[in-house]
Order: sequence, then C-alpha cells, then structure tokens
Amino acid sequence: MKASVLLIIFHLSFLVSAQTAKQYKIRTIAFYNVENLFDIENDTLIFDDDRTPEGKDNWTLERYTKKLDNISKVLSEIGSENSGNSPDIIGICEVENLTVIEDLIGHPNLQDKGYQIVHYDSPDERGIDVALLFKEDAFLPTSFASHRLLLIDDDDQRNYTRDQLVVGGLLDNEQLYFLVNHWPSRSGGEARSRPNRMAAAKLNKRIIDSIQRLDAYAKIIGMGDFNDDPNNDSFKKILKTKAVRNPKKGEQNQFEQGNLLNPMEKLYKKGVGSLAYRDKWNLFDQIYFTANLVQSKKGDYRFWKSGVFNAPYLVTKKGQYKGYPFRTYAGGSYAGGYSDHFPVFLYLIKEASPSPSQGGEN
Repeated sequence: MKASVLLIIFHLSFLVSAQTAKQYKIRTIAFYNVENLFDIENDTLIFDDDRTPEGKDNWTLERYTKKLDNISKVLSEIGSENSGNSPDIIGICEVENLTVIEDLIGHPNLQDKGYQIVHYDSPDERGIDVALLFKEDAFLPTSFASHRLLLIDDDDQRNYTRDQLVVGGLLDNEQLYFLVNHWPSRSGGEARSRPNRMAAAKLNKRIIDSIQRLDAYAKIIGMGDFNDDPNNDSFKKILKTKAVRNPKKGEQNQFEQGNLLNPMEKLYKKGVGSLAYRDKWNLFDQIYFTANLVQSKKGDYRFWKSGVFNAPYLVTKKGQYKGYPFRTYAGGSYAGGYSDHFPVFLYLIKEASPSPSQGGEN
C-alpha cells in the first residue's frame, strides 16, 4: 500500500513538472566562410583563372559538384543538435556570384528548406562576395543595402575588397538587422594589414550608428569572417565589444543601450578557434549583437548561447594538417574537404505559447 501511494505521488509530481516546464522557440543564426565557392567558368572581369578546369586548381565540374555536396551538408546541420533543423539565417562569404549560391540552396540537402538569398556583387578583385540566406517562413526582409569599403594601398591605388551587407527584416514579426562581413585579410602580415581591418570596423560602426539613429532600440546582429580575433583593436577599440557574462551584483554596464556584446570572446579565451594557421588557432569567424538581445522584453527573442560547429567530419584526420579544418585544397593539392574555416552560430530563443492541452493559446 505504501509503495502504491509513493508511486501515485511520483506520477502527480511528474505531471505538474511537465505542465509547468517552459517551452521555447529556437531560431539559429549561423555564419560560414565556405572557402572559394567558384563555378567552373572563366570570368574575364575577375581573377578566377585558378578555379577553372584549365587553371592551376584544375577546378572541374566534378570538384564543383563535390564542393556543393559538402557545403550544403554542413549548412543543413549547423545548430540542429538543439533546434532540430538547419539555421534560419545564414551569412556566407567567399562565394563567386549569385549562380553558385542558387546552386547551393538548390542542392538536395537544402532544396526543401525554403531558403532565399540577399546578394550583391562586390568589387573584390578575386570576385568573392558575401550573402545572406534566410528561410522565407521565418524571416521577411524589409530593407537591404551593400556598403562599400574604400581602401587605398601604399602606392595610392584603390584596394578593392568586399562590401558589407546589411539586411533588415522581421524574424517572426520581430524587427532585426543582420550585417554580413568579410574584412580584409592579413596578407602581408597582421601589423601591416591592420589599418585595413580598422577601416572595416569603422565602416561597420557607422552602419550600426546609422541604424540606431533611426531606432535607438534596434536589435542588430553582426557576423562574418573578420580576419581578427575578439581581442583585437578592431573589436575592442572601434566596435568596443564586451564579453557576454553574468554581471556582478548591481552591475549593468554590459547591458547599457548601444553596447555590442561578443559571445565569441569567452570561447576564444578558452582556446576555441574557427581556423588554424601554423599550429595557432584563431577565432576570426564571429557573431556579435546589441545588448538588448540579452535583456529582451517578454515575448521577444533573446540570446541563448553560441558555438563553433566543428563536427568530426569537418576535421582533418591525418597528415601535416591533422586537427585543422578539412579544406578543399591543402598544401597546393586537392583534398576534397569542406573549408579552411569552421562555421559559427548562435541561438535566439523566446518562450513559446502553451499548447491547447496546457490550457493556453496556440
């Protein structure tokens, strides 16, 4: 008899717990440097000669198709561990043109996801662009623009690089803005190339300031391959990003209106990286956001957590680059991998409406 009473109490406790547990809606935001996703055609207006069948890389239709197989697989799985689906918003870089992006979202791995594209051709000499992919059942773009970064080299010549893309719209009827970046590389050395990334950060800051002048409470998410780590001056002195952390008692500094929070800073301090060079890990691929995505009002999306997507199949298994991202070309030879970068992602969550069985509304 005593055992029966205990069993009944256990079942009642379980039912109460199940009914009072909060349910959350999850949206995944991701970014991926897909490492030179080029078609096989020779475009005479850009330097894409290596990525043609006759070029140095022997870039054939078979290799292009394999690249689409690989990248689409990755995009279909980022963040799925918690969301159960592919990302809702994806920023990508190192894509040659609109055609390769259309081939990517039309791949069997992605064709039923409902992705649409925002893309502009940039003036980059290699012809590589940034773009934003979004699920049309989750996000409705209402504005988009491409902002040019003007750089002058040591010979007073124009240094053509990637534009910065900004897309505003409604994520489940909530206004958000997304900035997609691919800042200038470290070619020539970190110190020598630093002014270019500082200039890119200043442009990024001007874009953010212009949005906030129109809406002081705008929710903004920046993402990209910044070719800088979270602790570099471009982030700490220009964007003035702060790490996401639990504030001390009475401290609300990080949540002040206009602050930019960078969850990747904490990951970087733990030694987490998105690419490796000469046995050193960097976290160039990052996602940051305005502080109001931590303290959102009830019913709005808020930041939950972020990460680097480094599934085992994305890691080189042996050889000189063991442990590095498994890339398409390594040491000048075709390797058939994915990219020299790991993707990064973050989750936005909000409390879901109770189901009818819980006495609430749909």
